[in-house]
Amino acid sequence: MSTQHLSEQEIIRREKLQELQKLGIDPYPAPLYPVNTTAAHIKANYKGEENKADFADVCLAGRIMSIRDMGKASFAKLQDSSGSIQLYIKRDDISSGDDKTLYDKIWKHLTDIGDIIGVKGYVFTTKTGETSVHVTELTFLTKSLKPLPIVKEKEGETFDAVTDPEFRYRQRYVDLIINPQVKDTFLKRSQLINTIRDFLNAQGALEVDTPVLQSIPGGAAARPFVTHHNALDVPFYLRIANELYLKRLIVGGFDWVYEFSRNFRNEGMDRTHNPEFTVLEWYTAYKDYFWMMEITEQLFEKIALALHGTTTVKVGNKEINFKAPFKRISIYDAIKEHTGIDVSNLDEAGLREVCKQLHIHTEASMGKGKLIDELFGSKCEEHYVQPTFIIDYPIEMSPLTKKHRSKAGLVERFELMVNGKEIANAYSELNDPIDQRERFEEQAELLKRGDDEAMYIDNDFLRALEYGMPPTSGIGIGIDRLVMLMTNQPSIQDVLLFPQMRPEKTGE
Repeated sequence: MSTQHLSEQEIIRREKLQELQKLGIDPYPAPLYPVNTTAAHIKANYKGEENKADFADVCLAGRIMSIRDMGKASFAKLQDSSGSIQLYIKRDDISSGDDKTLYDKIWKHLTDIGDIIGVKGYVFTTKTGETSVHVTELTFLTKSLKPLPIVKEKEGETFDAVTDPEFRYRQRYVDLIINPQVKDTFLKRSQLINTIRDFLNAQGALEVDTPVLQSIPGGAAARPFVTHHNALDVPFYLRIANELYLKRLIVGGFDWVYEFSRNFRNEGMDRTHNPEFTVLEWYTAYKDYFWMMEITEQLFEKIALALHGTTTVKVGNKEINFKAPFKRISIYDAIKEHTGIDVSNLDEAGLREVCKQLHIHTEASMGKGKLIDELFGSKCEEHYVQPTFIIDYPIEMSPLTKKHRSKAGLVERFELMVNGKEIANAYSELNDPIDQRERFEEQAELLKRGDDEAMYIDNDFLRALEYGMPPTSGIGIGIDRLVMLMTNQPSIQDVLLFPQMRPEKTGE
């Protein structure tokens, strides 16, 4: 391999790799290594003389994070998936007879921070009181060819690159090594998803899978990614939502279905938006949006308790309480409360004038629904820090929602706002195929006006509705935003292991 673009450290590490091979050491041996414990287990359970016999023969593996050479002995910090632990490595203990090659040459001169090793030995406590492993056998498992961005171990002091979001998100694997606390966010993410899954399964819901490649991008108002299927010679779209497929399953006779759906929207990116994201959607027959609000309260309370042991969650400098019940307010009342203007009876022209008065930017393609959405988003969202259901939306904003049973011009819909952002969106679902066709046709007109987020007409879904879908309630919950809340992370990129980024420039 050419060394033209390698740093001095990278060249030196490659030379060490060759030296190891000359000594008959395989720097990348077969993967089986008999690990029988972890750093965290040892530190949590070792009690010194009381149970040292239980830790007389430990075997663990991990990455070297520091080395302190003391001549014929050295200390090192080994980091595995559970945490880190100190190693004590003595020359005479890991070398046999007169052959001191293992310690003097391999350990002292050919081993680097970042290398992965396996060790066997026994646990003891140093004079300074630190639980450590006295190494009696050392095995090389992986040679690291790139140096880690570590310069100091001093508490509270970190290397600049490790705090740089560009570096951390692009090289998440290094971020996880250098900042092991980052793992906690993703462990909590997994715990959150499992809590939801357990909750829904206990209620009798069925987890299903629906297509990611769709011939019509339905179920939401969003701009899709377009691709092409060569064999069929037709365009396909990465799904923007899985709603219409889950409703087909309700038509087919399932009473409650859910899916953790990976969705894709070809739109802007910011601290709360990523083009690829995860949404939980579920649909339940014979239920309405009032029932959905109650069970959503139960679920969010359960998640907070599972992750934190309390319903109060710290988010930035705020404390958010997920104890049920949550506040409820209609979208028109919310707009009136925060602008002083009653827009409930205004037409498109009147709404456009209000937006102008309030210095809210609008586009000619925006219909009544989009204008109300802009009003709420610009003037109201930020005020709803504690969990709040925004309810009873105008029909123009909700093409898939059932008309309100008692309020003309409205639909039975809610959005759950927390910390100024939408976390969940739910309906009493529209199951009237004639009404649904008319709503789709209105959306088609908006497409013609240039609204590239308007919905397409899905004739197969309309056909499914014509067979009859029972009264149904459905919800979509943004998993990434929910994880942000529950782990106190300021950006969606902090809760995605590999967020989308621009390609690196050539030569970087």
